[in-house]
Parts: sequence; structure tokens; C-alpha cells
Amino acid sequence: GAAVRTLALFGLGEGGRGGEKLGAFVAEVSKSAKAKEVGVAGEVEAGLVSRGIARALYVDNRFRSGKSVVEPAPLETVAMLGPGEEDVAEAMARARKVASGVALARDVVGAPANVLTPASLARLATALAESSERVEAVVLDRAACEARGMGSYLGVANGAAPENGAQFIHLTYRGPSSAPGARRASIALVGKGLTYDSGGYNLKAGPGSMIEKMKFDCGGAAAVLGAARAVAALELPDLDCHFVVAACENMISAEAMRPGDILTASNGKTIEVANTDAEGRLTLADALIYAETECDPDALVDVATLTGACVVALGNLVAGLFATDDALAAQLDQAATHAGEHLWRLPLHDDYDDLIKSKIADLKNVGGRPAGSITAALFLKHFVSRPWAHLDIAGPVWDDKLDAATGFGVATLVEFLQARAAAAADLDAKGHPSEKPADDH
Repeated sequence: GAAVRTLALFGLGEGGRGGEKLGAFVAEVSKSAKAKEVGVAGEVEAGLVSRGIARALYVDNRFRSGKSVVEPAPLETVAMLGPGEEDVAEAMARARKVASGVALARDVVGAPANVLTPASLARLATALAESSERVEAVVLDRAACEARGMGSYLGVANGAAPENGAQFIHLTYRGPSSAPGARRASIALVGKGLTYDSGGYNLKAGPGSMIEKMKFDCGGAAAVLGAARAVAALELPDLDCHFVVAACENMISAEAMRPGDILTASNGKTIEVANTDAEGRLTLADALIYAETECDPDALVDVATLTGACVVALGNLVAGLFATDDALAAQLDQAATHAGEHLWRLPLHDDYDDLIKSKIADLKNVGGRPAGSITAALFLKHFVSRPWAHLDIAGPVWDDKLDAATGFGVATLVEFLQARAAAAADLDAKGHPSEKPADDH
């Protein structure tokens, strides 16, 4: 074979769990050596290495020209050296499909609001469905949302210009069956889809408001749609999954909601708008109601860049996890561990529910500064009755050092969906674990 031109060593650390960091290192070495072919040797998970390479090689040149264009690395082939070549090849192929979903999420979050509008996000979702025979798309416009009584969502969406009005996106994935009569998992993923958040009449103003970064307020939608792309590419079996996004902008206009307005969600609950900059939970309320009633899932998971309070609590590397079901929380935590992402479970303390009670309506959309991420999650809890989890990804959605989107959440969601589908298929018609023949030794 060809001679080795560059040899680089990387310490995996205790337990050898630095697979994705090793992938990033491999990418940097390949760039500096201008290498087209790289071999990797070591006891490390091939999928994580492949994912780390793809993440590090991601380049977004959509809005650059001339000398500002970043030249992509020339890397073409990565070989994992060692035993089990077939398993390694399969793991790397799977990782590339997940990486394509992560790249989609990064593209979505990284696009400015004059490019990524609710309408263009809906077109992206529709194109995703058209690329796979296992995915169907439905998009509801403002009139259809009004007919469904989505007053909470439309309270936010109606402030935008007509061309940037409400686009309620619903993708449905139906995977193949692993065997005749195999049980199927049914999951609904709901993503917060604010393509831009000005704060509304409670305008984001002053140092630290990050108004110029508010294109990333669609990070939840990006994670959900990225997961949809990956799941479709992987053709995960024994899974029916719904991907729901209530896309809109939060703007100031004569039609925009005002502080003090009272909105009515599609389940009849009334909400006092105490702060127009707590808009994400208003859109998610109607999205969760829709996902539960229209999709009939076994469980719901929403993903949202919901609160600055969660960033204060957990920083930029860890997402907050809230759940009404311990098993669901454990499944998501395990999925995140396998995906190389970080979640930390926070409490849904019922006593804090008093903070979001309104004196003139059923609820108000903020509970004050104390326990801000908890009261936001408790607000959402009022709009679900089945097992539900909420991921607050306001911190890890954006990499401040790179000033770029991370695609956080996609890999965790894919791992979660695969595990749920495998667990469902492993049950017989009565819900008991299927009997499998013993291995012959």
C-alpha cells in the first residue's frame, strides 16, 4: 500500500471515551497534512469517530464569496484499522447518515432570518418528505390553524408580515417492519420553530439580549427535522414517528400580541401574556396538543431553545431534561450518552406551578426570574397528558467559540428512536418480552 506520510498520536483518556474528539483531531490532522486518505487505529467506537470527523469538516459557505470562502478539506477516505471490518463499515455508514441530519440542523440554525423564514422552513420539510417514500408531509397555513383553534400559536405568529406568517409543519415517518406482526413504537417529536425572535413588544434590548443571534431560536425545529432526515436515511424499522413544528416569527406590528393579552389554546385553556418574549412556550402549547391528539403517540418529546435560565444553570454544553415519566427520562439520558451529548435532569416541582397561575386566566406565560426553566417546563406540562419529556437546548444549540450552530440534539433523538423501536419490536402481542431461541454453544 501507499507509504504513511504523517503519523499522529491522540490520547483517548480514561475509559477511552473520546471517540468524537478523536474524530475532530483526525479532521484537523487531515486538513494540515492535506490528506485524502486517513487510517485510524485504536479501541474506539467507529461511529463516534466518523461523527466527529463529519462535525469538524462541516463548512458553511452559503453566505461567503471570494476570498472569504473556506476551502473544504480534501479528505475522501477514512479507514478504521483493526478487527471487525464489516461491523466497522456498518457503524461508519450509519454515522454518516446521522451526520447528514446534524448538518441539516446546523444549516437551519445558521441561516439568517431573511433567508430562513417559516415558509422556507416548510419548503425544506416538504422537500425532505419528497426525498423519501417513507415520509409524508402536511403543512397547515394560518387559516387551517385558526380552524383548529390554535390561538396560542397564532398569538405569536400573527405579528409577522403576511409573507412570513404561520406554517405548521407535520412530517410522518413510517418505517418497515422487522417481522410480520412486529409491534411498533409511536413517538411524536415537537420542535420549537421560531425562525426569528425579536422579543415582541417586550423587545430584546441592551447588552446580553443576543437579539442578533435570535436566528438560533429554531434550534428545536432544526434538531427535529435533522432527526427526520437521519431516520429516513437509516430506514429505522418498527417505528412510526411524527415530527411537528409550529414555525413562525415573533415580531412587533399592529397585529402582534401585546403584554396583557389573553390567548386561548386549542384545548380551551386561556393564557395571560405576561411577557411577549416568552413566546416559544405559546407556540409549543398548540403543537403539543396537536401532536397528542392527531398523532396518538406512546410518548412525546419536545426540543426547544426555551430559556436563558437553563443556560445560566447548565452552561453551553448541557441541555436541561424535564420529564413526567422516569423511564422516558432514563431512555433519553442513555441515548444522549451513546450520542456523545449531555443532558441533565431537572425537577418538575409542582409547588412552582403556583408561579404561573393567572388571576384573570387559567395560566400566565411567565413565572418570574426564580426557577425560570422549571416554570417554563411546568407551563408546557399543562398541554400534555401522556408520557412527555422536554429538552431545553438553549445552551448547547450554539458554539460561542466557533460562532456557529452545533446541530445539538439530532444524534440523541436518533439514538432514542432506535432504542424505542427495538424495545417495541421485542414485545409480543400481549406486551410481554418475546421469547428468543437460546444460542447454541
